[in-house]
Amino acid sequence: MGGQADVGLAGGDHALVLVGVITAAAGFLLSVLWFDLMFDVQVARHRAGDVPEPVLASIAAYYRRVTTTASPMGRLVAVVMLVLTGGIIWQAADGDAAVWVSIVSFVAAGTGIGLALVRTFGHARRLGARGDPIEVQSALARSILGDHVVCFAAMVTVLVAQLGGAA
Repeated sequence: MGGQADVGLAGGDHALVLVGVITAAAGFLLSVLWFDLMFDVQVARHRAGDVPEPVLASIAAYYRRVTTTASPMGRLVAVVMLVLTGGIIWQAADGDAAVWVSIVSFVAAGTGIGLALVRTFGHARRLGARGDPIEVQSALARSILGDHVVCFAAMVTVLVAQLGGAA
């Protein structure tokens, strides 16, 4: 085959590899969020007042484990967040994908990752410590649920944009 066809194929392969990395990272983060949400949803039926102690104990034990005692495994989530962000930036800089794909992916990933880093992780660690009064723990648990729903939607948006742009 001629060199020109080989170069075009290599460029296309490179773009597909980036989409694969980005979708794998977003998929991994979605699976982590799914496990988080399995605990978080316990507060959904307790919209007002204090969350019952058994519910708080369950959620807090989970977050104590994943934010504190599971180290260094918890760092994998941060690494995947970096890979996702780096992949989207690389994709945008390469120009192999439609501009809208990179913009939508970057905004969505930035929203989810930013929220997790700025607020959710701290709230989860604080809830896991169980040092606050019950009303504060209840508010933390509700906040974490809301944050995780936003983060889940953000990662789904990244996947839809990436797969839609690759189609």
